[in-house]
Amino acid sequence: MDVDNVAADLDVNISGGLDSKEVSKRQTKYGPNSLKEKQGKTLFKMIIEQFSSFIILILIAASILSISIGEVVDGIVIIGIVILNAALGIIQERKASNALKALKEMAAPRAKVIRDGKISSIDSKELVPGDIVELEAGDYIPADIRLTESINLKIDESALTGESVAVEKDAKILLDEQSQIADRLNCAYMSTIVTYGRGKGIVVGTGMETEIGKIASMLNEAVSEETPLQKKLDAFGKLLGIVCIIVCAIIFVLGLLRNQPFIEVLMTSVSLAVAAIPEGLPAVVTVVLAMGMQRMIKRHAIMKRLGAVETLGSTTVICTDKTGTLTQNKMTVVKVFDGTNHWEVSGTGYKTAGDITSGGKDNKLLDKMFMAGILCNDSRLKDEEIIGDPTEGALIVLGAKAGYDRDELNNRYPRLKEYPFDSDRKLMSTLHNVEGTFTMFTKGAPDVILSRCKGIIIDGKPQPLTKEHKDEISEVNENFAKNALRVLGFAYKEVNEDVQLENEENDLIFVGLTGMIDPPRQEAKDAVKLCKDAGIRVVMITGDHIVTGSAIAKQIGIIDSEEQAMEGAQINDYSEVELKEKVKTTSVFARVSPEHKVRIVEAVRSNGEVAAMTGDGVNDAPALKKADIGIAMGITGTDVSKEAADMILTDDNFASIVDAVEEGRIIYSNIRKFVGFLLSCNIGEILIIFIAMLSGWQVPLVPIQLLWINLITDSFPAFALGLEKGEKGIMNVKPRNPKEPIVDRQMGIALAFQSIGLTIAVLVSYQLGFILAGDVDSDTKLTIARTLCFVTLIIGEMLRAYSARSETLSIFKMNFLGNKYLNYSVLIAILLLIGVVYIPVLQPVFRTFPLDITQMGVAVGLAIIPVITGELAKILKK
Repeated sequence: MDVDNVAADLDVNISGGLDSKEVSKRQTKYGPNSLKEKQGKTLFKMIIEQFSSFIILILIAASILSISIGEVVDGIVIIGIVILNAALGIIQERKASNALKALKEMAAPRAKVIRDGKISSIDSKELVPGDIVELEAGDYIPADIRLTESINLKIDESALTGESVAVEKDAKILLDEQSQIADRLNCAYMSTIVTYGRGKGIVVGTGMETEIGKIASMLNEAVSEETPLQKKLDAFGKLLGIVCIIVCAIIFVLGLLRNQPFIEVLMTSVSLAVAAIPEGLPAVVTVVLAMGMQRMIKRHAIMKRLGAVETLGSTTVICTDKTGTLTQNKMTVVKVFDGTNHWEVSGTGYKTAGDITSGGKDNKLLDKMFMAGILCNDSRLKDEEIIGDPTEGALIVLGAKAGYDRDELNNRYPRLKEYPFDSDRKLMSTLHNVEGTFTMFTKGAPDVILSRCKGIIIDGKPQPLTKEHKDEISEVNENFAKNALRVLGFAYKEVNEDVQLENEENDLIFVGLTGMIDPPRQEAKDAVKLCKDAGIRVVMITGDHIVTGSAIAKQIGIIDSEEQAMEGAQINDYSEVELKEKVKTTSVFARVSPEHKVRIVEAVRSNGEVAAMTGDGVNDAPALKKADIGIAMGITGTDVSKEAADMILTDDNFASIVDAVEEGRIIYSNIRKFVGFLLSCNIGEILIIFIAMLSGWQVPLVPIQLLWINLITDSFPAFALGLEKGEKGIMNVKPRNPKEPIVDRQMGIALAFQSIGLTIAVLVSYQLGFILAGDVDSDTKLTIARTLCFVTLIIGEMLRAYSARSETLSIFKMNFLGNKYLNYSVLIAILLLIGVVYIPVLQPVFRTFPLDITQMGVAVGLAIIPVITGELAKILKK
């Protein structure tokens, strides 16, 4: 709509604004210009959710039973672990997602508004549709505005659209109704920033009806889902709990059928249930994930949620922004054309080291262009950082590579006059006294510059600009643009001192074109290749133009052809089913809106992929929440994106994401290792009691021994396995299927081998105990047999832990003592074992007998059997 129609539609006088009565009516109708936040969970609800896990409920029941039959200490320990785990979960949830609060804080605190014919400064919350707002450099946009005036107005919309450079606004332009946010040059949007010029406009949207309000709505609607690990552990816990209850119930019934004392059978069943359910598992998982978080910090990644650490390891698709993540976010001149010669520029970013070469030609031929680029420039370079416009900064760096110092050149040839850049002319000109000659330097859009030139510098001398010259320059300009280079043209003109520059931007002498780009990070290329080796697909989602995005994507290996790229506007034409298929083959999405990003992530996930999404702007927040793992930029990221994300990069580098994925894989691999270890031990313990009961034997392990074994094996060794270093080649395999359970078929076979090996070793030692006891009474014989059984089980489980350090690598190919934490754990366990067997005061408590050297030798020898069966399982797996 044109400005007059907008004003008529909102019933407002552009020059005088709304009157006070009308403002009051509209405030009642539309409400405050602020963002609404949905009500969060209550503390009570969070507590209930923490105690809803099946394995937690089983542990609570076991602790109550333990206390009721006299095992008070064990019952209290179990309850303590449950409460600690719940407290950690509540603290994490309370810290999570303050995205809406950060979003609300981004709203402009004040606005300059015209009401009753007067301009005044008001709280932006009081704005209503139809208000007339004035804007100038440095202002936050207080609401969504249709511009009525724009004088050299530039707005930084990167937080909303992802556009890497400030957008030049034009209030007079009329656009197609389907124009994307990034292309709406006649509008300004809440929470973006005016960087240059001034403007005026009519408020057309406030509060939740603004574009940022729509993002807030999406954040409210986004549901935080459980991580793959949480889902798997919960399913695993339910299955394990049910199996343990059934087995323990059978053992209880068998004991009663054999006329064993009720209390003894009940205590044995409950003790076995407590021993069989790894109540330390949630705590060990928490500690291992926390340690992983600490390691990730060293690799430039801060994890906000423990579960997100593991989620990274199962990532199959990384949806990444371009600017600053895959690229350096530093505009760099890479090509120069002086009308006849092509020049290559080396060096990256804002470092002044680099060369300007063209087949041996002296770059002094470009002196006029260097001077134009530096003198007709409002930016400056300080400590390899640009103060001002990045495009102008690139020109200062280019000049520095040729030996020109920006400050020295400006001091020698100070600016006498200037004609600032504006979007109508697309030019900027400045006047300088260069060695006694008054010279106007001009830079701007290449086609505009060329149309105003009549001469050209060839081999250092001015020559007439022919049609052939113009055609060649235009062709070079087009080729630069096709390669995603941002092109600027340069010219000069000798004039009189008292000249009016606005009348002199014609009959210029052409001196060159520069082609610049935000270059890709070298480490990003390597990281993309590593992703491909690891079976992870990289998808670029950017607010920049499709040509720019495709060119960068080609350079770093994301795509091979333009056919794999798509503009955001095309997404509107696809149904959910069609988009689901399209995302399988499209790896670059350009000029996208926040809604598009969410749809892309949803489509990727609907294909069964685990999606990681990067972002830095407000516009990225909904997609960050929707993804399995949201990754915000720590340097350039807004507070909103950081709050919505699960992980924050401290160096804004794509390579750090890949490092984090590797760490996530290591953590998941280690979780499998200690889960496998715990299960093989616990299943072995169940089989030992179950087979003994079926065979009509007396119980080989008394409750206190079962609980002691549980204490030793369910804590330190499992924790040590969780700190195992990553195995070689972990990034050379495809991501695991996210639907695959922790205990898959291969682990199931390994568990069967290891549990049976442990059971055989312990039951054989139990029977040998009666033989090796010699000529003693029956009670002593039983105590010796149980002690031999007890010792064999603990040593067997400790030795099994060394085999569990790898699911595939033989123990003979590993550094046997390579895990110092495991070495300490085993040493502590052995010392505790010696204590309960040989310290007289502890023997009656633990029902043990001091074994002689032969008996101890037999126990140690039999304890090797579980290790052998564990190694056989690896061979079978291969």
